[in-house]
Amino acid sequence: MPDAAGPARPPLPSRPGALPQVPPPRTGYPAGPQGSVPQYGAPFLEEGPALPDDLDALEALVKACTRCPLHATRANTVFGEGHRDRPAVMFVGEGPGADEDRTGRPFVGAAGQLLDKMIAAMGLRREDCYIANVVKCRPPENATPTPDQAGHCLPYLEAQIRVLRPRFLVALGAAAAHALTGSQDGVARQRGRVQRRGDIPLVVTYHPAALLRNAEYKRPAWADLQLVMARLRNG
Repeated sequence: MPDAAGPARPPLPSRPGALPQVPPPRTGYPAGPQGSVPQYGAPFLEEGPALPDDLDALEALVKACTRCPLHATRANTVFGEGHRDRPAVMFVGEGPGADEDRTGRPFVGAAGQLLDKMIAAMGLRREDCYIANVVKCRPPENATPTPDQAGHCLPYLEAQIRVLRPRFLVALGAAAAHALTGSQDGVARQRGRVQRRGDIPLVVTYHPAALLRNAEYKRPAWADLQLVMARLRNG
């Protein structure tokens, strides 16, 4: 987002050239006798049950999911919402907070209000985009999802991406970056460039909650959004 004292629209960067490749999405459920996975982006069993290519059916599965302990403390699952046919941008956060757990909707608290402003600054509307999280149930005390928790939910997220076919993916925060890129590098090392997940361009940036805690992240986050804007503008 531009600072109040700065220009309303800083010059957009030129279109990036060749993009580093991120391994394509894998389907199925996490391997291991207890369903545990050692890190984000761990391989999934190819013989795992196929998930439906229908968002309503997929959401019904998420609502009934008991694959990890997070289901025991949730009030609601938070599947995701927004434009369902090739949205301009699919924003992926880490996990629901208290407001999201109460309402069943993603990004409706303070971080969500800031995300709405970020989307507006990009010249988009929330309804042009799709918003989801890596995990669909609230971690206790709004903690960052663990690799094990994320591993159970990743097939749902990957199915959402497959069905939605977003024009661009934006990973908000470290947990989303780890899940979508398979890299264990933090946001600071992954941001500032366009990557690819399969055939979908991807940018990693700071979570809106991090911007609320540290205003110094706002300028680099705005630069990351400019990369998205430039690529959307240039097709």
